[in-house]
Amino acid sequence: MAKLYSEARRDRVPKQLIPKEETIKFLLDYSKALSVIDYNKMKFEALLN
Repeated sequence: MAKLYSEARRDRVPKQLIPKEETIKFLLDYSKALSVIDYNKMKFEALLN
């Protein structure tokens, strides 16, 4: 997914809006580590790293 996001539309996006590789890696790693638990109509978020 990161590869698709970072390479697919580079020709149509202004240069200042293209994210850096480390930004994409950070967001993907964060989303993999994030766990959301639903309990009695409450949501708990936990980072699992």
